[in-house]
Amino acid sequence: MEDVTRIVIIGGGPGGYEAALVGASLGAEVTVVDCDGLGGASVLTDCVPSKTLIATAEVMTTFDSSYDELGIIVADDTPPIDRPARVVGVDLGKVNRRVKRLALAQSHDITASVTRAGGRVMRGRGRLEPGQSPDGSRTVTVTAADGTEETLTADAVLVATGAHPREIPDAQPDGERILNWTQVYDLDELPEELIVVGSGVTGAEFAGAYQALGSRVTLVSSRDRVLPGEDPDAAAVLEDVFRRRGMNVMARSRAASAKRVGDRVEVTLSDGRTIAGSHCLMAVGSIPNTAGIGLEEAGVRLKDSGHIWTDKVSRTSAPGVYAAGDCTGVFALASVAAMQGRIAMYHFLGDAVTPLNLKTVSANVFTDPEIATVGYSQADVDAGRIDARVVKLPLLRNPRAKMQGIRDGFVKLFCRPGTGIVVGGVVVSPRASELIHPISIAVDNNLTVEQIASAFTVYPSLSGSIAEVARQLHTRKMSSE
Repeated sequence: MEDVTRIVIIGGGPGGYEAALVGASLGAEVTVVDCDGLGGASVLTDCVPSKTLIATAEVMTTFDSSYDELGIIVADDTPPIDRPARVVGVDLGKVNRRVKRLALAQSHDITASVTRAGGRVMRGRGRLEPGQSPDGSRTVTVTAADGTEETLTADAVLVATGAHPREIPDAQPDGERILNWTQVYDLDELPEELIVVGSGVTGAEFAGAYQALGSRVTLVSSRDRVLPGEDPDAAAVLEDVFRRRGMNVMARSRAASAKRVGDRVEVTLSDGRTIAGSHCLMAVGSIPNTAGIGLEEAGVRLKDSGHIWTDKVSRTSAPGVYAAGDCTGVFALASVAAMQGRIAMYHFLGDAVTPLNLKTVSANVFTDPEIATVGYSQADVDAGRIDARVVKLPLLRNPRAKMQGIRDGFVKLFCRPGTGIVVGGVVVSPRASELIHPISIAVDNNLTVEQIASAFTVYPSLSGSIAEVARQLHTRKMSSE
């Protein structure tokens, strides 16, 4: 009887469970060791919960825009009856109960999928033991919640342990008034005045969501603008929308501490200024879950940040050990984690594999409007890392956008000057996460602006702006030849 390849996966997030599905489908004996429930932070405390909360916020924003722009009136029955009044509110306790219910259901679905595929799921914490056996196998020790231990032998180990919220020493979350992003779903009432510290993707998404739900929001940004890592034109649009909707955006303001003062929170900035609110959300980055699980002792090289070094097929510096997801610091996206996990299994089990190519990754910021990107960026063009032509078309010119009352947003494409091959794009609009896909296909398959422009689009549609930008780029290419 042929020996079965044994795979042990430490961590059940997207990198772990997607790897488990691939490994099992290729005939390996797969064990997933996880202490919180399959799906990891992405499903249980991060991506799925936050986007579920944002879905409610989007409906609230739609009410606002419909009231002003589309002529829809929401009125109460208090006199005078001829005076319309906004009476739309939100029951945050009910919203958060739905958030938790959906997250848990998704986790159960993932567990069922892995089990159906033939994988084994173990509840506990995994630790990689030093050294390899003469046959090249590795040992993982699993410690259950009751302290009992079990030893697993693996031909290959995938570390997919994720990350946890970074904390400021003088702003420790208490789960009641000072919160990290895993704790907001325990709130039963909407924060009256929410201070969000951190203007990256997580901070911007929560700030926009709670503002839409009805909180008065102050966003504390240590940088010159909101979303410093995103396309500058896109960030400018979003910051303008935030300010227009009443958000207090404090640029170049670094939080030094946050403390409870009765039933209030006082945040002190590094320049001595103080701001007060009913709640404070700390969104100041994350730290990889790589400490205390035996990695360095087993020969796994860590970066100064604590992230695991990997190559483009997810190998670490230790033979037989792979890594995927946020613990690698490659790209904090569930889609990238899943791809890293799948690539690791394909590579170790000898199947055809394409190395990870980050220039084809599409990403989305779930604010309102959304910001979706793929491929090379404006920063790459400005820094001379790639020679590209750029055209940006505001959505204000799009007929469907006018019909829907969409005022903010644009489509931007980047293409090579000689060939017209599409190398990147940015979409800022409602549901930009859906509109970016045709651009992603173009980038991934080296399509040209001529090919994009010549494909039929529905009239009227927001996607028509993608074709229009491609036409403008094609016209400029032709006129320069």
